[in-house]
Amino acid sequence: MLAKRIIPCLDIRDGKTVKGINFENVVDVGDPVELGAKYAIDGADELVYLDITATHEGRKLFADLVLRISEHLNIPFTVGGGIDRVEDADILLSAGADKVSINSSVVRDPGLINRIARAFGNQFVVVAIDAQLKDGRWTVFVNGGRIATDKELFGWAKEAQERGAGEILFTSMNHDGTRNGYACEALKELSNQLSIPVIASGGAGEKEHFMEVFEQGCADAALAASIFHYNEIPIPELKEYLKKNNVIVR
Repeated sequence: MLAKRIIPCLDIRDGKTVKGINFENVVDVGDPVELGAKYAIDGADELVYLDITATHEGRKLFADLVLRISEHLNIPFTVGGGIDRVEDADILLSAGADKVSINSSVVRDPGLINRIARAFGNQFVVVAIDAQLKDGRWTVFVNGGRIATDKELFGWAKEAQERGAGEILFTSMNHDGTRNGYACEALKELSNQLSIPVIASGGAGEKEHFMEVFEQGCADAALAASIFHYNEIPIPELKEYLKKNNVIVR
C-alpha cells in the first residue's frame, strides 16, 4: 500500500501567502518560500500553491515566485490558479513546479486536460473539483465556488481521468471551513470509481479527521491550510498520531 500524503495548501496573493474567507478579511500569514521550506522540514509530503489573484499581470510575479520556491524546496509542489492554456502550464512547470492544478478553465474547456496531458504527461495534471451536495446531488462549481454548473462530481471526475488527469483534488464546499471533518462518504465513492489518486480537501480540524479520511474516505492524500499555517496541528505530531493508529505515512 502506498503511503498516505499530508499536503499543506498555500494561497498566494501578490507574492505573499494569505488566508481569508471568500477573499474577504485576507491576512498575510507568511513568506511562501520560507513557509514552504518550513513545511518540508516538518515532514510535509507535498505542497500546493494557489495563485488566488491569477491575473495576466500577476502571472509573471507568480512564475518568478515558483522559480524561487523550486530553488529552496526539496519536496514536490503543485501550482494552480488561472491556468487557461497549455502555455500557462508550460511557464509554471518550466519555472520548477512538479504539477499544475486546473479547475474552472477545464470545466469550460475539458479538452484542455487532454492538451496539457499530451504536452507534459498525465502525472503533471491535477484536476481540482469544487462541489456542493444538495438534494442528494454533488454539483460542480467554478470561480472559487461562486457559480454552479451542470456537471456532477462523479461523472466529471471520471471524464477528467479519461481525458488525462493524473490526480483529482476534491474540495467539498459543504465541509470547507467547518473543521468538522472531510466528506468521507463522497471521497470513498470517488476512490472506488477512479483508478487515479484522490486528494481530500475541506473540513480538517482535528488529527482524527485525517485518520478518518484515510481509513473511511479511502483518500490517497489530505490537504489543509489554516491548521498548518497557525501550527494548530504540527505536521510531525500529526504523522506520529497517524503511525500510532496504523496509517502508513512517510
